Amino acid sequence: MRTDELDFDLPEELIAQSPAPQRAASRLMHYRRSTQEVEHLRFADIVRLLRPGDLLVFNDARVLPARFSLRKQSGGHVEGLFLSEVSQGHWRVMLRNVGGAKRQRLTFLDDPDLSMDVISKDDEGNYQVRLTDPRPAREVLDRLGRMPLPPYIHRKRDHDERDSADRERYQTVFARSGEAIAAPTAGLHFTNELLGELEKRGVQRTWLTLNVGLGTFKPVSAETLEQHRMHVESYTISPEAARAINAARHEGRRIIAVGTTSARVLESQPANDDFEPKTSSTGIFIYPPYRWKHVSALITNFHLPRSTLIALVAALIGLDEQRRLYRIAIEQRYRFFSYGDAMFIE
Repeated sequence: MRTDELDFDLPEELIAQSPAPQRAASRLMHYRRSTQEVEHLRFADIVRLLRPGDLLVFNDARVLPARFSLRKQSGGHVEGLFLSEVSQGHWRVMLRNVGGAKRQRLTFLDDPDLSMDVISKDDEGNYQVRLTDPRPAREVLDRLGRMPLPPYIHRKRDHDERDSADRERYQTVFARSGEAIAAPTAGLHFTNELLGELEKRGVQRTWLTLNVGLGTFKPVSAETLEQHRMHVESYTISPEAARAINAARHEGRRIIAVGTTSARVLESQPANDDFEPKTSSTGIFIYPPYRWKHVSALITNFHLPRSTLIALVAALIGLDEQRRLYRIAIEQRYRFFSYGDAMFIE
């Protein structure tokens, strides 16, 4: 399949720069595959669209405030992004404007007493660094970091008046585990009150954890999808999640993935075997003509052109329908991407 078949023109003003005033007040496009009908709703209306016995599968990954600002000894500014904690006090990071020096000391802009030494650069262009104070990465980032918003959401370089709001809104209300550096954005629309209403209606829910990485948003640069090298992300299926999913499968109830990250974990499991508790990783790339094994329906946002995410949507509803729905979304002025509106495909 050619990558340019996933391309489309999006007016820049439809790229959401801030979330809706209230989470569940975002818009919802409802699409029925059986009839190809489209309905325009508010996200809170999801309550009446779901059935008793449906199983919602959420990604409960917690987003780290992984962006930080540094200063070189020369005074130059360096932008940093935490990727992983190799060991206590040793991080793997992305650095922008670090220069050609292989080894140098960089100081945190918001804490001049804390520095990191650049140790080495790997083949992917990322850096191994050692902090002068080996506190846990989560502790350092909770104090000094900013949320790792995608580059299409524009913020001032070092500080922005929306930073505190981003800390709340670029995080699901049920985030509790993992170390993601991007949000599972379909879950951003849910509130605790909405979850309570769904529970009263008999809609079941469970959580798995997939540590969302930057590869989620990376456009496909290869000429064909078959040539694309998919990013790999770690995930965990708890014993409770495995039991809930197996029960839904055996009883013929709908399994609804909340977001493409949950869908990727579900579809990474064997077709006929029961789900097992595990911690593993997946590099599954779902694109037409994929044969779905577990996911019955999908709640998702509107995605970037030429991305693996829009390829997944096309695999669920067909390329022609994906194009049609995105044309409708643009005509109806839906808001796109991470802070944008949602779609329910059933």
